[in-house]
Amino acid sequence: MKKFKVNLLLLIIIAIILGIVAGLFFPTWLTRCFATFNSLFSNFLNFTIPLIIAGFVAPAIADIGKGAGKMLVLTLFLAYAATILAGFFSYLTSISFFPTFLTDSRTSLQETTEVLLNPYFTIPMPPVFDIMTSLILAFVVGIGLTATDKGGNYLKSILNEFREIMSWVIGRIIVPLLPFYIFGIFLTLTVKGEIGPVLSTFYKVIIIIFAMHIIWLLILFIIGALFSRKEKNPFKLLWTMMPAYFTALGTQSSAATIPVTLKQTIRLGVSEDVASFTVPLCATIDLSGSALKIVACSLAIMITGGMTYDLSLFSYFIAMTGITLVAAPGVPGGAIMAALGLLTSILGFTDADCALMIALYIAMDSFGTACNVTGDGALALIVDRYFGKSAERETIGLQGK
Repeated sequence: MKKFKVNLLLLIIIAIILGIVAGLFFPTWLTRCFATFNSLFSNFLNFTIPLIIAGFVAPAIADIGKGAGKMLVLTLFLAYAATILAGFFSYLTSISFFPTFLTDSRTSLQETTEVLLNPYFTIPMPPVFDIMTSLILAFVVGIGLTATDKGGNYLKSILNEFREIMSWVIGRIIVPLLPFYIFGIFLTLTVKGEIGPVLSTFYKVIIIIFAMHIIWLLILFIIGALFSRKEKNPFKLLWTMMPAYFTALGTQSSAATIPVTLKQTIRLGVSEDVASFTVPLCATIDLSGSALKIVACSLAIMITGGMTYDLSLFSYFIAMTGITLVAAPGVPGGAIMAALGLLTSILGFTDADCALMIALYIAMDSFGTACNVTGDGALALIVDRYFGKSAERETIGLQGK
């Protein structure tokens, strides 16, 4: 999965290029063949998304709740707060720039939600339950497992096996077929003559989101410097975490970057005990970079598509996204796959909107992961402020014995 994830961006780029080129000469009947595939794939996505959410969120909550302590509670609060604040930072920044930068694209893209040509046939695949039912079920089961041990081990093993099944579905079915899905979307965009505005939107959004990532990291480390017991210069702290940042750019995986992130976090002055606890945990639950990307990309698509939006709508979307993304990072393409359910149920995205969202997200996947792991160092500084000294004293006491 790790090897495939590293190559996913390249496959998506190739699919976009081939889709644009093919759209210049493909006959209508062949385009409709890909429209048929996209229709079937989209229905399958709609069927699996509630299962993905339930399959990952429920066991994730159960795992987090196990052995809960003060350090765990603080780390969870900081990670969720960072994810939520990153989402609002992204929304407020995007709403300040996107309406101006994307004005030229707005009128041309109002019809992009209808770019899918009529398929030859389609097969209905109604989901077992809707998105909100899936989330509520996951919360009830996950929290219930942490509150009682009666039958917990048996049910937990079932949930873990179900999570493995959904992980296999994503890694072996959905992700490998994504390039073909993106190819079909950009093929039909080109046939309909809408590809120019789409590409214009892409590069503008990517530049702004990259700038937001840098500013967000500076904000995190300014806050981290206030809590640091040693270094107070946020720029030096951020520079210390750069090896983790560039490692994540290459691996596109928070989990694969943990050894480097751990090493650099200790170099920040964080005690080894606190770093060893917070870094692996935050690799799973700190999704500030991912939330920033999802909010900005979704708002860009809504603006260019002429959709209605406001702060209250995105407040609800950001809050639910922060919870839903908890279980997603370890799965290739998991973050955007989990978010698709919220995009459709809360923001009203169509299949074409979701396809553009996937392409935009994956185009910046490595930068979002790098932002996630680098920000973990700032969160560790805050946790170390309250638990580092006691942890060091306990270590010294054990060494003395």
